[in-house]
Amino acid sequence: MPFTFEPCSPSAKSYCSSSSQRYSSSLEKGSANSLNSENDSHLSSQSARAEVSMQRFWKTVDIEKLPDGQYSIRLDMRRLKTPNGNQLLVPKSKLVLATLISREWDEQRKVLKQHSLPLTSLVSRAIDGMSSSDKVSVIEGLIKYLDTDTICFSQSEPATLAKMQAKHWDPLINWIKDTYGVEIETHRDSIFFSKQPESTKTKLKAVVEGFDPLKLAAFERAVHTTKSFVISLALIEGRLTIEEASDASRVEVLSQILRWGEVEDTHDVDYQEIRMKLGSV
Repeated sequence: MPFTFEPCSPSAKSYCSSSSQRYSSSLEKGSANSLNSENDSHLSSQSARAEVSMQRFWKTVDIEKLPDGQYSIRLDMRRLKTPNGNQLLVPKSKLVLATLISREWDEQRKVLKQHSLPLTSLVSRAIDGMSSSDKVSVIEGLIKYLDTDTICFSQSEPATLAKMQAKHWDPLINWIKDTYGVEIETHRDSIFFSKQPESTKTKLKAVVEGFDPLKLAAFERAVHTTKSFVISLALIEGRLTIEEASDASRVEVLSQILRWGEVEDTHDVDYQEIRMKLGSV
């Protein structure tokens, strides 16, 4: 199945390229034995048909608990794989996540929806693109967002916008300063900026380096969605709810809605997309 990702940093381009390809071999038999040639042929034809028609080709979805405690998601008793061909395994402490992933697949109807597997794609990203070597480049890319972080650039006019920026952004600036003992450069009424202090980057980089692959994949998705390192860190660490993070990342849009009203099929669609992406982290 084709997975849809947010725009990728250079470090993730190769993953996104492979992830955009369809699952021609997304399943494997639940037992240790390989499928016989007849079943292989059947599965291949089913997958090929799904590639062409984007139609659901499986009947059942279930969760298999493996001997090591991890969970796999199975379609018609065959284990789901990532775009890179690795088994899609959920940590033993994440049964709720495994349940939600299985629900994503079970809720697919006759026609598959490319954007309706956010948790599946998130776990796949953690498995395929967050090895020890990958993490280095991923984190370097995310740290760069600190220099252009949305919430570090505020305006004094119009008053509605200034008020909303102060409401949503100022508490986050104070939170990250107090929590991690860092300095954050902010700018008002200026298109020019100076980079964040190296000491700030070093401390926050160390924080992100401590994330496990799944948490790092979630953080990466949040950063790409909000264009804000600070908002994303606050969300990942439980300082913000999904709704609060969404609002903080859409302050300019929200101020426009207050002044001019909502544009149907534009503002509401953007809102739902952001909510879906942030909800999956």
